[in-house]
Amino acid sequence: MAKVTKRGVHYFEIIMNFEILLLFPNFSIYHPSDRLPDDHRMSQDNDIYETLHYGLITNRYAHGTKLRAEQLRVDLGCSASTVREVLFRLSTVGLVSFQEQRGFRVPDRSAPLLAELTHLRVLLEAEGAILSMQLGGVAWEARLTAAHHQLSHIESRIHASKDPSDLVDLWTRAEWEFHETLISACGSDTLKSMHAQVYARFRQQVMLADLSFEFITDNIRHHQQILEAALSGNAAATRRKIADHLARHAKGATVA
Repeated sequence: MAKVTKRGVHYFEIIMNFEILLLFPNFSIYHPSDRLPDDHRMSQDNDIYETLHYGLITNRYAHGTKLRAEQLRVDLGCSASTVREVLFRLSTVGLVSFQEQRGFRVPDRSAPLLAELTHLRVLLEAEGAILSMQLGGVAWEARLTAAHHQLSHIESRIHASKDPSDLVDLWTRAEWEFHETLISACGSDTLKSMHAQVYARFRQQVMLADLSFEFITDNIRHHQQILEAALSGNAAATRRKIADHLARHAKGATVA
């Protein structure tokens, strides 16, 4: 029988989660307060899902912490059964761990897992960006330029600030919007769903270390280089600049 390595187990887990994700398409990286109001009120379950989802990727819940439905129902103003259902949904996309007798927990930080998530991000983002360059046209270029302008402004403010803690939520949203827009015209809903799941798990692994923003000078330069490569239509340069942007995470060292 062939030996299954830890790396293989992680890839199997991620691929299985991709398949399960198709059953749960209501995914958002944004904080619920960022949603624009509309005439159709979202269900309580979806609101709770988004609140917990955002809290998990921004380390509002510490790694390894047990997620107790009885406590969360008080915090969220809902029933314990609703919390359990939402936690199960979150476990299917890898943001919550579940074991019989142990219940739900926030996943521990893992260098091997981060390395694999980084590799997958590079693959999915590069492919999505190149397809978007081919299919997106001027409308996509305008959206990408606008998303970069917003992100660049926030990252410049972070760079100049002695205490950027009040900019964390703004940066989290703007960073996601830039990378989401980069692949948004790829023409593949499956690729975009996979990317969203990988990005969320990646962000959960690195957010604690990223709060120091020691990387912000490089980030400003990297995002500018990705934008320029994409707008120039240079597929090889775009792929390379995306890989350069994520290279510091490639061996999983940034979970430390």
